[in-house]
Order: sequence, then C-alpha cells, then structure tokens
Amino acid sequence: MSELTHLDATGAANMVDVSDKATTQRVAVAEGRIVTRPETIALIRSGDAKKGDVLGAARLAGIMAAKRTHELIPLCHPLMITKARVDCVIDEALPGVRVTAEVKVGGQTGVEMEALTAVAVACLTIYDMIKAVDKDMRIEGVRLLEKAGGRSGHYRAEP
Repeated sequence: MSELTHLDATGAANMVDVSDKATTQRVAVAEGRIVTRPETIALIRSGDAKKGDVLGAARLAGIMAAKRTHELIPLCHPLMITKARVDCVIDEALPGVRVTAEVKVGGQTGVEMEALTAVAVACLTIYDMIKAVDKDMRIEGVRLLEKAGGRSGHYRAEP
C-alpha cells in the first residue's frame, strides 16, 4: 500500500504515521499564474481596484492559507511552519501575475501541500479582487517547483 494512502480493516482512511521519520529541515517552492487582460494589470498596478491592494491581499491570503492547509486538505498534518513567503509579480508578457510561494518547516513531513495551497489561494484572491472588471481571467500552471529535505531528497521541476 502506498505511503500516502492507509486504509484500516473497515476501509477508513488514516493520516500517515510519520512518527518514525527523522525531523529535518524541509522546504518547498510552488508557482502559479493568473492571466488577465492588459488593462486589468494597469488597474492592479495603480492600486485602484475597488477592494484595495490586490497584490498585498493576495500575499497575505497565501501565507494564511499555508498555515491552515491541514484544515483544507484531508489527512494533511498540522505543521509548525517556520517560514512562509508569497511573491506576486506583475508580468506584462502574460499579461498577468506570477505567484510563487516558499514554505519551510523543521519536521517529519514535507511542506509541498502548504506551498501549493499558498499559491492557489493567492491566485484565487487576485481573481476575487478583480473579477468585477475581468471575467476572462484564468488561473494556470499551479505546480511544485522544488522541494528539499526528508527521505525522498531533493526535487526540482523541469523548466
């Protein structure tokens, strides 16, 4: 049976037992993007969106989401996150916003889900804050870029 799925005799799912795993420094980096119209980027940059500072709110929402991932994703362990950073950068070439998140922990399980959740929620926050002016937005490319620490070692996604 996979380490990720444990079923008891009744077929019920159980959280993975990590008690025998070594406590190590673990880090994960994820990315995503929200593609908008060029005029929407101008609105975001100006800070004149009706709901306020779009990128600031998205950064804060992403960090908050990373800290609460265990409440959103079934069977995720609650973690004492030591670092959560979310960056939202306007990219005229998309046009849109590129979102990256880095999450660190000293623990017995990785933080990939926390980094991915941070990116997803930051993108959703941007969407929510500007949906009134751009119905054609789309969220794309949410993925793990890199992880380090733990038994499976270092992983880096292909560009």
